[in-house]
Amino acid sequence: MHSTLTDDLREFHAPQTMTPGELGDSLARLVWESFSDFLANDDVDSSLEGVDKLYDDDAASSRTAEEALIFFMWAHTRGAQLAFLGRAPDERIRQGLDALHSAVFEDMVENGTPKSQLPFFEKRVVARYAEYHQASSESDAKLGQVVSRRLLGDSARESVQEALSERAVAVANPLRDFLEEVELVDA
Repeated sequence: MHSTLTDDLREFHAPQTMTPGELGDSLARLVWESFSDFLANDDVDSSLEGVDKLYDDDAASSRTAEEALIFFMWAHTRGAQLAFLGRAPDERIRQGLDALHSAVFEDMVENGTPKSQLPFFEKRVVARYAEYHQASSESDAKLGQVVSRRLLGDSARESVQEALSERAVAVANPLRDFLEEVELVDA
């Protein structure tokens, strides 16, 4: 079978290098895609269907969406950390992750989140990241328990907890594998 120039142009070629800014922008796009798919139930395990519809009032539903966004930010952050740990300077990794968070926060403001609310959201992000990191260091099951408690409260079924821990692994591991082939370089 002969390949044509057109076929070669359509193939995806992973970048060999990324700057921290490029990493942050790429991760932000992936976060939003994962978050949107999750809320739209496009790729959600059947045990997670309806997570965004569990609450009758808009405030609780909004809170669940925020918690899901934080979860996906953490999972992508974790995947990047795992990929670059020991291969890139800590400061450069931190710059890429700062760029991710800045991009997500800018997108939130552009889509209606009052800028005055960002400091409160950022504090919640920091608190959740600490919780998720601690839980993931214990086990995937513990991570699923903590995430489901944040998304659903104490009423989460074990199947939901398992599905959420699987989701974290499904986000972080392929991302880590992809980024292990990329060199994080200075801007």
